[in-house]
Amino acid sequence: MQHALENKVVAITGAASGIGLACAKAFLAAGATVVMIDRARERLEQLTDELGDNALPLVVDLLQPQQVSGMLSGILAAAGRLDIFYANAGAYVGGAVAEGNPDEWDRMLNLNVNAAFRSVHAVLPHLIAQKSGDILFTSSIAGVVPVVWEPIYTASKFAVQAFVHSTRRQVAQHGVRVGAVLPGPVVTALLDDWPKAKMEEALANGSLMQPEEVAEAVMFMVTRPRHVTVRDLVILPGSVDL
Repeated sequence: MQHALENKVVAITGAASGIGLACAKAFLAAGATVVMIDRARERLEQLTDELGDNALPLVVDLLQPQQVSGMLSGILAAAGRLDIFYANAGAYVGGAVAEGNPDEWDRMLNLNVNAAFRSVHAVLPHLIAQKSGDILFTSSIAGVVPVVWEPIYTASKFAVQAFVHSTRRQVAQHGVRVGAVLPGPVVTALLDDWPKAKMEEALANGSLMQPEEVAEAVMFMVTRPRHVTVRDLVILPGSVDL
């Protein structure tokens, strides 16, 4: 897949770690220029120095609506164009509803839903105008299968799926593809809230994936012929029974 995306510009939110970072590396290896979007300025600058000239930092706090609204201008100033926008950033909250913290829910819902939708709103007119482009989301298997130990997170990903399906149908006529990758459990910081015993069990029985495996799925999605849209791509560890 080397150079498969040469001369393309990709912007990824939550690019300083986890799935976002793994995808940034995969896009760079395929020849793309990658605008890495995150709020962690020092980490972004360190990574882009390490990853080379085609990795460009853009500091955005996705929980600040004005910063999200101005995201496109920052992308264009850094890279000159935009071909693929990947709404990857997200948060995780698990546990019983009766024992939950609604303030923590609000932050997660704002990031997983409101900020993701706002970021697409910011860049979509540009892609429509050029009559080409891709919008991708990091969704979750929890977006199609309600997961009993993470009801609020599940609700956020069901919202993402509804947005992906309806927006795709609105913009397909403009040459813009919209799709989501729906992984099962992945080894990222999002799982820090998992109970220790559950994490140890998952690591022991092989029911967790690595971010690089999600990146491979994302690369498959964006390198299909333009007349083919991968609407949803579910990937699971082999031992997960959902």
